[in-house]
Amino acid sequence: MTVLFCLSDVCAQSSPADLSVRQVIAAAVSAPNSAEQRSLILSLKSRPTAEAVTWFDQWKGGSIFLYKDPAGGVTPVLLTGAAGPDGSLATLKLVDESPFLAADGTAIRINPKTIEAAETDSGLRKAMKEVSDLVALADPDLEKRIRAIQDSAIGQKPEKLPALLELRKTEKNPKAIRTLEESIAIIQLRSAKSEERLAACEILAKLKSLPAYDTIKAILAEAEKSKDLPMIAASKRALKAIDSHIARIDAAGTAFRGLSLGSVLLVVAIGLAITFGLMGIINMAHGEFIAVGAYTAYVIQNIFGSGLKLSPFGMSLSLPGMHLGDQGANLYFVVAIPASFLMAALVGILLERSVIQYLYKRPLESLLATWGISLVMQQILKFTFGSNNVQVSSPAWLSGNWTVNDIVFGWNRVFVIGFAILIILVTWLVLNKTSLGLLIRAVMQNRNMAACMGVRTERVNTMTFAFGCGLAGLAGAFLSQIGNVGPSMGQLYIVDSFMTVVVGGVGNIMGTVISALGIGIADQSLQQYLGNPVIGKILVLAAIILFLQWRPAGLFVTRSRSLD
Repeated sequence: MTVLFCLSDVCAQSSPADLSVRQVIAAAVSAPNSAEQRSLILSLKSRPTAEAVTWFDQWKGGSIFLYKDPAGGVTPVLLTGAAGPDGSLATLKLVDESPFLAADGTAIRINPKTIEAAETDSGLRKAMKEVSDLVALADPDLEKRIRAIQDSAIGQKPEKLPALLELRKTEKNPKAIRTLEESIAIIQLRSAKSEERLAACEILAKLKSLPAYDTIKAILAEAEKSKDLPMIAASKRALKAIDSHIARIDAAGTAFRGLSLGSVLLVVAIGLAITFGLMGIINMAHGEFIAVGAYTAYVIQNIFGSGLKLSPFGMSLSLPGMHLGDQGANLYFVVAIPASFLMAALVGILLERSVIQYLYKRPLESLLATWGISLVMQQILKFTFGSNNVQVSSPAWLSGNWTVNDIVFGWNRVFVIGFAILIILVTWLVLNKTSLGLLIRAVMQNRNMAACMGVRTERVNTMTFAFGCGLAGLAGAFLSQIGNVGPSMGQLYIVDSFMTVVVGGVGNIMGTVISALGIGIADQSLQQYLGNPVIGKILVLAAIILFLQWRPAGLFVTRSRSLD
């Protein structure tokens, strides 16, 4: 198509493909009839841009005017700037936004009340919408483009179909192509042609489309009323394929959630496996060390941000901030992980030197003492940070998720699984490949003999207890990313931690790993299939009690000469 338009007293004959978006809009505004205007607008479908949508909005909003010169020519113009004494405004040519000049070179000023605005009719607005829909569908950002494609299927409106079919010719991304095919098929389920509806059902069955599930059920109900046997069969096949896909998603999602829950239990329980399993200390304050680690992450977050004001025991304490903005929000957690370990380990050293060292081989006294210490630590946290929960934000690299075949893998859940593996590896290396680990194992197996061999048992006790408390602090740092942070947050995990350690076998790290993963997967599986979280947890607890009746020492029994 060739367009003849007259702008700035210069007549040019060009194809719309050779013109800029602004020039096409200018030509459409000044075209003599609606048919030519619509044709020019639709020519932009081959190169949809946000610029075109901006000009469409101005056109529909009455911001583009038509200046008619005495010779009969029409020039689309824009009025801008401050109004003069007579209400006139500076005038710019739409085609290139240059000043609109008279024949003598003087600037033309126009009062908007004396000039006609470019008008639109329903045909033009429909053509504009076709181009605007393509603009959203052709967004260079893949996620926005896919979201626009998905939104196009809402309501199954046939007028959305041409834009989707046009985009399908040029789309290259496999994920976007799949979404396009899905949206096109969903809309075609409402086609007047029976063969198109049947083909759409087959496509959706092949794609195992979750968004189409309810729509296909509605189509099946309509087909059963109208006795459309081919459509009934096609709909049932599609629903069966999607149901099978949903079952696989649920199974995989349950396994992943169970693995992540087991990893959370493992991260929480691994420190207890040191203090309770190896040292024999029933540490009821283990949950408070988790809270110490979580609050350490909170403090580090604020130091990287705008600072923190605290009022411990009525005193005013102000921690200055580094004001790192978004960069700090993404980096603080890297510092918070080791800081949480060190802070919890230091508090553990203080506790062991002041109280725990007098309670070795006195389980009842250690239970009562550490229970009282847990209450004291909770009150200290309340006096320092307040009774209400505090907000610990997640860095951007822990806030998203991966979606694989409709299965959602949260980045924070994936991180805790990797984090648990790393903790197990480090703990095993410390206990089995370092001199400290050798001393720990020697003291725990036979304290008196180790002392006779020159081992400083008191120092080993302190370092072992500090290591176990530091691991609890690490657990708190991560739990701050997936739950509330408050003075009593550790109490939510203390019972599960003891169950995990006891079921795995007291003092056995590998047993703790297997126990945590087994309890986590069993808990999530029962909740999924019973549909009731409370009943699921009750059944898990009942199973643990029955298991301990059968094997009181847990999965793996720790043996040594002193124990025997």
